[in-house]
Amino acid sequence: MNARSLLSRFVRVAPGEGPGLTWAAASFFFLLGGYYVIRPLREEMGASAGGGFALNWLFFGTLAGTFLVTPLFGALVSKFPRRVFVPAVYHALAASFVAFYVALSVLAGPGRVATARFFFVFVSTFNLLIVSVFWGFLADLFRSEQAKRLFGAIGLGGTLGGIAGGVITASLAKTLGPVSLLLVAAGLFEVAVFCMSRLARTYRVDEAGPSAAEAGDEPSGGLPPGTGALSGLSLFAKSRYLLGIAGFLLLFTVGSTFLYLAQARIVRATFADAGSRTAFFAKADLAVNVLTAFAQLFLTGRLLPAIGLGPALAFLPVVSAAGFFALGGSPTAGTLFVVQVLRRAAEFALVKPAREVLFTVVSREEKYSAKSFIDTFVYRSGDALGALADRLVAFVGLGPVGFAWAFLPVAALWTWNALALGRRQRTLALDSSGSWRRRGPAPTL
Repeated sequence: MNARSLLSRFVRVAPGEGPGLTWAAASFFFLLGGYYVIRPLREEMGASAGGGFALNWLFFGTLAGTFLVTPLFGALVSKFPRRVFVPAVYHALAASFVAFYVALSVLAGPGRVATARFFFVFVSTFNLLIVSVFWGFLADLFRSEQAKRLFGAIGLGGTLGGIAGGVITASLAKTLGPVSLLLVAAGLFEVAVFCMSRLARTYRVDEAGPSAAEAGDEPSGGLPPGTGALSGLSLFAKSRYLLGIAGFLLLFTVGSTFLYLAQARIVRATFADAGSRTAFFAKADLAVNVLTAFAQLFLTGRLLPAIGLGPALAFLPVVSAAGFFALGGSPTAGTLFVVQVLRRAAEFALVKPAREVLFTVVSREEKYSAKSFIDTFVYRSGDALGALADRLVAFVGLGPVGFAWAFLPVAALWTWNALALGRRQRTLALDSSGSWRRRGPAPTL
């Protein structure tokens, strides 16, 4: 049995899509592999930041960093074509990991502590951009119908990369030391850039062609897909569809941040030393990635076309509400482990691919400029609101059970938003397919 026959057992791959799918999955494998090498180091720094207020300040620092980075990225998008700015983002991040390695190796005392906290903010700011740029690039290459079939398989590549990154960290952290792993992460990012260059070559990215110019609704291949540093904000503000996506993400991040802060308190109270805390986070990451890989391999590519985007997106509010009630009844490390694993696996295996499919029906400029604004600034705004909600809950003495009940109306609103987004995407996809039929068949990879 050849590789294509084996792949077709799990993924519905049309003729001509194999090379693009392979390079896209390989790119995501090395990207998330690099990120998951440094993620446990960031998580340990967050858990040992010195209490709830200190960790809350790190979230506000992340929001400030995102506020500064978003217009810079918009300027980059507006000035350079995709073949330039996409690899430039990842080259810059790889270089920053090398710089952090030097700083954390040389500094000691308060200087090193300050650098470690800045590292937490830096990684928390750019981890969203890492994923946003990648999925924006894919949403620009794949049509809606292709994305529903193939994004799960591409996500599987990232999941396997996350597993590999966790294994690398667990295997080499004691031998090389956590700081040295920053160099490993930088190397993995560079391999990811190579894979994306091959993906761009497969799909002939930024080669000028008549079809784009004739369409009138997309810039010609060689032009940058943006019009200015703040174009993402203006596009976002004018589109009810993008506002709906932002609302979904905002509700998600508020709940995620509240859960993250609860996690920090439970883990600090349960485990006395940094090694035990890091091991707990690593085990949770491993469980999430294994469960996600299973779902992406056997379920995602079949479920998304079968049930549609709305029900797939609505799955997360239901899981979140159930998780908060579980923690309200049993706020222990064991319950936390189960809730985090199930919630994050549902997000990565089903909800994340579904959310990325939403962007396949918008313009190229919206896929890069507006999407990066939503995935970074809106996401981090949700973090800040979640941190404020955490302090408010503590101030009024609501408690975990009371918060779970208070979250139910939010979950209902979140579910309604998810179903509405699914209906709107289906309408836009039908309009888009009709437009493509007038021009000719949609391209395949």
